[in-house]
Amino acid sequence: MSASLPQLPPDEKYRVIAARFSEVVRGVTEWDAPTPVAEWHARDVVGHLVGWLSALVHAGSSFRFDDGPPVEADPRGALEVFDPQVQRLLTDPAAAEILHSNLHTGQDRPLPQVVDQVFTGDVFFHTWDLARASGQDDALDADLVHDALTSMSAMEEQLRPSGQFGQQQPVPADATEQERLFAFLGRDPRWTP
Repeated sequence: MSASLPQLPPDEKYRVIAARFSEVVRGVTEWDAPTPVAEWHARDVVGHLVGWLSALVHAGSSFRFDDGPPVEADPRGALEVFDPQVQRLLTDPAAAEILHSNLHTGQDRPLPQVVDQVFTGDVFFHTWDLARASGQDDALDADLVHDALTSMSAMEEQLRPSGQFGQQQPVPADATEQERLFAFLGRDPRWTP
């Protein structure tokens, strides 16, 4: 019996989630399409993921990502340069020695741990945004959807004021767990372009 996605080691979990995101990226034909995230177009989803992780990592550690093509000109190419670097960071045993210092708390943690805790889930959630924006299959791994909804709901009082996602959206009585998760994150779970 194989482990469910939430139970995989961080490098394997990221590899599976990133592979699905990359598949969706390859299926995008209109990079200016709107997304479920207000004010974002399809290319902005890729730009967000590449940009914020690079900024976080560069601000708190000695590790540097190599630049790829600009997301504005080539979102697919930017991801194709960026994603393998993240995967190497998570699989390289020596990377565990690279510490990331949180500028707000002063807490030092191994960089791969930081990537696992703050970035992998973001790639998972934004897979849905990009799939919806581009008319692709938006079904996500049910085990990870359940795990995310359960853990985030339990911490709502701490998470909601962070501003990392929008206001809880209403859901119909027959909403799926995935729809409830995205409503929790502030998206209209039945959004269409």
